[in-house]
Amino acid sequence: MTMYENFEQLIKNFDGATTESVLSYFLKSHKGRIALASSFGAEDQVLTDMVASLDPTTKIFSLDTGRLHEETYRVMDQTNRKYGISIDVYAPEREELEALYRQQGSYGFRDSIENRKACCHVRKIVPLKRALKGMDVWITGLRRSQSPTRELMRLVEWDEGNNLIKLNPLIEWDEKRVWDYIKEHKVPYNALHDEGFPSIGCAPCTRAVKEGEDLRAGRWWWENPEHKECGLHLRGA
Repeated sequence: MTMYENFEQLIKNFDGATTESVLSYFLKSHKGRIALASSFGAEDQVLTDMVASLDPTTKIFSLDTGRLHEETYRVMDQTNRKYGISIDVYAPEREELEALYRQQGSYGFRDSIENRKACCHVRKIVPLKRALKGMDVWITGLRRSQSPTRELMRLVEWDEGNNLIKLNPLIEWDEKRVWDYIKEHKVPYNALHDEGFPSIGCAPCTRAVKEGEDLRAGRWWWENPEHKECGLHLRGA
């Protein structure tokens, strides 16, 4: 399958299926060529718990941008220990990162959307390409209700930019269901969630949200909502 149209019947086949059964199907049918990307947010921790239970040999990776919160590194260690796994970590290329600092300094990403996207490109997009090399399926923790930029995303999509299938097993889940799962299964989670951070990225680009704000209001809060993607999850990109 390479064309988006081929997923229509597949999605229908999964109608009414549990999240675990969807994951199990893909983990078996693409064993060795499927990977879960984790930023150690609540959704990714749910998926890590499921994947580790279904097939602990599955590749799980994270992008260390070099500007993550201390709490994120802490939950990474807790996750490895709990499940007896070793999450792969991909960092930015040294030469590209040094050039980025020369071009925009430490906080130039706040000067314009172009600068911020350039920063995301070096710290996230390029490492992601390396992480997904040789993979057929990329599992994400995206949920449709997270933000306006994700409302049209589906359970299974074709990612043209990375030339693989993107699987979004939690796409229909709401916030309560995520946290109910975490509590029931005693899944380790980022301590920042308890401090008002529903969405957690790089430290300089993430803040706590106020009551009633959008779940991703704390990400790149100086930008308009429709711009709040780093480029990893743009449809058709």
